Parts: sequence; structure tokens; C-alpha cells
Amino acid sequence: MKELMSISSLVESMCEMTHRAGSRRPIIMSTRIRLARNLAHYPFPGWAKKAQREEVLGQCLDVVMRVPKIKSPKGGRLEDLSELHRQILLERHLISRELSCEPEGAGVIISISRNQACSIMINEEDHLRIQVLRNGLHLKRAWNFIDAIDNVIEQSLNYAYSKELGYLTACPTNVGTGLRASAMLHLPGLVISGQMDKVVRAVNQLGIAVRGIFGEGSDASGSFFQISNQQTLGETEAEILQRLRSVMSTIMEREEDARETVLEKDSPKLMDKIGRAYGVLRHGRLISSSEAMNRLSLIRLAIDIGSIRDEFRDLVDPLFIECQPGHVQYMKNKEIEPTKRDVIRASLLRQKFSKIPQPAFDHLKL
Repeated sequence: MKELMSISSLVESMCEMTHRAGSRRPIIMSTRIRLARNLAHYPFPGWAKKAQREEVLGQCLDVVMRVPKIKSPKGGRLEDLSELHRQILLERHLISRELSCEPEGAGVIISISRNQACSIMINEEDHLRIQVLRNGLHLKRAWNFIDAIDNVIEQSLNYAYSKELGYLTACPTNVGTGLRASAMLHLPGLVISGQMDKVVRAVNQLGIAVRGIFGEGSDASGSFFQISNQQTLGETEAEILQRLRSVMSTIMEREEDARETVLEKDSPKLMDKIGRAYGVLRHGRLISSSEAMNRLSLIRLAIDIGSIRDEFRDLVDPLFIECQPGHVQYMKNKEIEPTKRDVIRASLLRQKFSKIPQPAFDHLKL
């Protein structure tokens, strides 16, 4: 059994997804590269017997924990973590919802010293799901890093690979490169102006998927959307990344145009939304996670348009994770029913927003 990460050290350390590190494009919260890999001569996890899953888990843990580029790796078996602690990993985008719900014979390894920027899931849908997160738009940097990790792992593990098809995966949509590249975009302008559905339809026709903040099946709380490629077969990694970058650039331009239109044509309505959001976050006594996400989204927009100083972004962005149900319960070190969580969440937000000045709108058109 490898050393399992301390949840306290995880929660108290910086998270790549919300640690800005000088990002110049606040519309893009983070970028992620994920590789799906499987071991030859073993059934995919969904078809494997318990003994086979355990054997794969042992091999993968042993190899991955020794990869030099994964600094200060912490990890182990998912079933050794409580449901609450698995929820925290999910909220930090370090494991998937599927792995959180089916922890038996599964594991995870996380690079703690790199702002939790690298995590490797074992026995999810595939034997290995390697992912790298980068704050802002850094597809090439994330690809170079994950490619180096993948090459080292492949030296020790025999991957399932076909000369005709490429890497073999449990789901046919991942066959080929096994590469899924995505970005988390904050798109309140398109949501407020009612253009988001049109954008989703357009990018779907280009083979690009649009999902909510926690991936497939989740809603777009806080106007956050995951944009990712759907095709992995018949394209090189470079082609996939270039196509995604091109689509993201177009979406960002549409978002910037939508914000300009809202500011020009309906700035009083936008100022009212932002002002109400600030009032609830500063003085509210009962706030659900969904309401917190949507109110915080408007505060983040206020920072983007200059109504709140940019220095407060580093205080606001981490709240998108800290206000999630698992993190709120972690504060009290126990499971808490939803209404009481809403009270605790509101208290946390009041404390944080006591340090944030109310939005100023003098520079906007009336």
C-alpha cells in the first residue's frame, strides 16, 4: 500500500484550477489534457474480475509513484478514503464522478507539489487516465508535460496498442490517440445575452463537446463550460490541440462581444445583477452551492469589467471550489445535511466578502 495523500494537505495547498499564476485571459479558467491508456493482456476495468483489477492497480501504483516528473506523489486505493474525502477530490477535478462512486479496486495518484496539476486515475473506465491541469490557456505546455509522463510510464507498462487503430480504449470514442483536451471557460456574457445555445450548436458541428463544470451530465453552474474534443481517431495530437485552440479563440471572441453588447445596451440590468449578487454574498445567511456559484460568477464578471479591483480575483476564484458541498463539510470534519451546509457556506462567504469592496459602476455607461 502506497502512502495515501493527506486530505488536509490537499485542501490547504494551492489548486492549479483556481491559482491564477498571472493568467492574462480570465475567460479561460483552466486547460486540461487527459490520456486514456490500457495494459495489454488485461480486460478493460468494466469487464475485469476483482483479482485482475487488483493486479492492474498494484502494477500501476508501483510504476506511477516512481515517475520523476510527478513531484511529491501521494496516492493509493480509493476505497481507503471516506465518501466525503472522495467528494473533495471530485470537486477539485482530480478524479471523475465515476471513480468516486466505484472505488473498489481503483486508485489515484496526485502531484501535490505542483499545485495538484497532475493526477492519474487507475481502473476508472480505462486502466489509466492520466491528466494534467494548467491555469489559463496552456494547451501546448500541458501536452508537453503529459507526453513526457506518458513516455516514462510506457517504458515500464505494456500498453494495449494497435498499429492500425492506435491506443485501444474501453470506449470507442477514445480509440486512437486516447487524447481528450479541454478548457474550462467562464461565459456569463453569452449566458446573460441568451446566445449560449447557439454557440453550443455551432461547436457541436465541429466535433467539439460542451459540458457543465463537472463534465458529462453536470449543469453549467456559474456560467462555466467545459469545451473538449470528441474525436480521437484519425487525427494527430497536434491537430486535435490546434482545432480546439481555434474553437476556443472563437468562443472567447464571442464572449467578449457579448459582454460589450450587454454593457452598451443594458448596463443598468447588469449592474443590478452584480449589485444583488454582492449583497447576497456579503450579507446572506442561507446560500446553496448552486446559488453561490451563480452569484460568484457575477462577481468574477465584475472583476473582469473593472467594477472590482483585479487584486480580489485571487480571493474570489478559490471560492468556486471552497463552496462545494464536500469542502463545506470538511470545514466541520463531518457529514452535514444540506440546510446546515447552506448556513455554513453563507458564513464563509460573509467572512470572505467582508474583505472585498462593493462594486463601483462609475466607469460604465448608463
